[in-house]
Parts: sequence; C-alpha cells; structure tokens
Amino acid sequence: MNNNTELILIRITGLDRPGLTASITDILSKYDVTILDIGQADIHSTLSLGILFKSQEKDSGNIMKELLFKASALGINIRFYPVTVEEYEEWVNMQGKNRYILTLLGRKLTARQIAAVTGILAEQGLNIDAIKRLTGRIPLDEQKANVRACIEFSVRGTPRQREEMQQALMKLSSELEMDFSFQLDNMYRRMRRLICFDMDSTLIQTECIDELAERAGVGDQVREITERAMRGEIDFIESFTERVALLKGLDESVMKEIAENLPITEGVERLMFVLKRYGYKIAILSGGFTYFGNYLKDKFGIDYVYANELEIVNGKLTGRYLGDVVDGKRKAELLKLIAQVERVDIAQTIAVGDGANDLPMLSEAGLGIAFHAKPKVVANAQQSINTIGLDGVLYFLGFKDSYLEERGKL
Repeated sequence: MNNNTELILIRITGLDRPGLTASITDILSKYDVTILDIGQADIHSTLSLGILFKSQEKDSGNIMKELLFKASALGINIRFYPVTVEEYEEWVNMQGKNRYILTLLGRKLTARQIAAVTGILAEQGLNIDAIKRLTGRIPLDEQKANVRACIEFSVRGTPRQREEMQQALMKLSSELEMDFSFQLDNMYRRMRRLICFDMDSTLIQTECIDELAERAGVGDQVREITERAMRGEIDFIESFTERVALLKGLDESVMKEIAENLPITEGVERLMFVLKRYGYKIAILSGGFTYFGNYLKDKFGIDYVYANELEIVNGKLTGRYLGDVVDGKRKAELLKLIAQVERVDIAQTIAVGDGANDLPMLSEAGLGIAFHAKPKVVANAQQSINTIGLDGVLYFLGFKDSYLEERGKL
C-alpha cells in the first residue's frame, strides 16, 4: 500500500432514517476514497453502520471533520478506528476459510439457548460474521397459534472437532427445546431443487396402515409391528408383509374415507405453496400406500409418488401387495433416480422423514432432515425439527418470513 494512504474504519450508531447512509457516503465521495468493506444492520430503528475505506493521508483530517459535523447534525454517534496493513491483510486472508450457516429454530428462542450455542461455536474456533432473524416479528403473547422463532448465524472457520460439535448441538437441542441446522454455506445450499418426503407421520400425522387396521379390527396387532419396524428392530419388508396380510377382506371404500380425512401435519400447506412457487420438484417416497400418496399429490401438486400398492380384487383388499416394497434402501435409490431424471446434483436434494427406513435417503440427500423423528433417527441425522411444523424446513433453506410475505398469501 502507498505510504501516503490510510485505512480507516468508521462505526456509526443511532436512530435510523431515510438518507442517512447517503449523507455519509456523499461526504466520502468528495475525497475519492475506496470502500473496502461496508455493512449495515437495523434493529428496532437503531442503525449500526460500518465502513472500512482507504483514503489519501492528506485528506483524512478533513474527512473525519466533515463526518463529525454531519453526525452531530443527524444526531448519530460516529467513531473512527485506524486499521493497519497487517490487520487488513489478515482479514483478506479469512476469505479462504470455510463459511457455515447455523440455523436455530423453535417456538421461542431465549438468551440461554443462544448463549449455549454461541459458546459451542467459540469452543470450536468459529467466528460469527453475521446474525439475522428469519421469522417475522414475534408477538409477546406466546400462546398465539403457530408462533415460531428462527435465527440464522453466518460463521467462518473450520470446526476443531466437527463430530463433537454436532453431538453437543444435538444435546442442547433436546435439553433446551430448540432445533438446529449446521450447513456448509456453498452454492448448493442456495440452489436446492428437489425435495423428497416420507408420508406417514411426516406429511400426515398418522400411519395409514394403522388407520386401515383399525377399520379391519386388527389395530393393536398392526401397531405393535409398526412400532418395532420404525424403531429398526425388525426387517421392514418382513413386517410390511405381515401387516398387509392382516388387512385381508377390508372394503376398498374404507380407503377413500380415510384419504378424505387425513390429518395433515402443521405447516404442510405453507411449505408446499412456497416450494411450488419457487420451482422445487417434490416427491413422496413412502413405505405407505400409493392410494394415499396420490391423494396428497392431487391436493398439493406433488410431482412424484413412489409407495406400495395394495392388491384389490372385487372391491376387497386381498392381504397382498403388488410389486417391490418401498423400503429404506429403495427410498435412497429413488431419490438418486429422480435427481438424475431432473438433472439435479445430489448435493441439491433434500430428504425429510421420521422413521428408521428414512435414514438411507436422509444420508444420501444433500440436506437430510429428521422430522419429529424416533430417537434412533434423530441420533443419526445431521438436522432435525422437533419443535414446530413442517414449514420449519423453509428456514433451513434460508427463506425469510418477510421475503415470503412480500410475495403474497403467507
């Protein structure tokens, strides 16, 4: 750097108003300074503005004098900090370090939660570059329906022990009633294109096979087998065959009645509306049944449904199924297949599910999210949502409430 130039950081705080940034930069423009960095945040109409610039040494005194006069006239505070060449070069070298996005999500977020999480980041040698709130303004009445809070941290560095950090965040998530996502901030995170959902206990708040079993009078028997399968204690295909056999003789009309009364999971309508609006391809990959998957496909405009087909003869279930069972392995294969068909890199895919048979596709996807999942699934997933509805997925994708609300309906 030329010996006749100086590096100066200015920090401005005060009541925000239109034209304030323009007034400051207008003064700088008179002296033909080079802006090296600039950042601004606004919290409850309180501005925090930082500008790092390079100027001629001969101009520095006049620049600071004019800025002080302007700050006094505007009723704002301004501070000046000289920056050495060494400090600046160290800052430039930070560009080579990894950047991550840590998303915190819950019905509410407290100082205790944020202190615990940021403490973990500090222990791992990660520096927080920016913090922003993704959810809308939070009402004081915590009893209001569908209240949620989400904060996104942009952090830089490389975790000293990534696995240990993940486990510590998971422990906090359970203890402090919050959800988190820790993702590498690369181009794939900002360009997700395909999302695959499990159906039962994910898109809908029931297991369809349990509903059918209740109508067939074998509810307890089927539920017991279902729970063992979802916990990963028995082979899925074997358990599926056993459960379907118990449905023999059930009338086909029962399926229509169940489909029309499916309990849709909180947040699904909002999530589907946004995903469709922003061009995502959506798939259901389910160990459940195509009949119910196709009902949801028609309801929400879903692009693909892969599930199991029950054999029906003369309007009655035979207790058998057609084709190969969609188990965990098949779900992962289908995710890759659809990605190929849609010409989407696997890193641009998302998978969401709750059971042990979802783990293969959660591991395969660029972003795997366990949703209100069994303990074994949460323990093996990189991200999980347990505190709010399925539209929490939007925050892990970086969507902001205010951004969505500007574009209608939400």
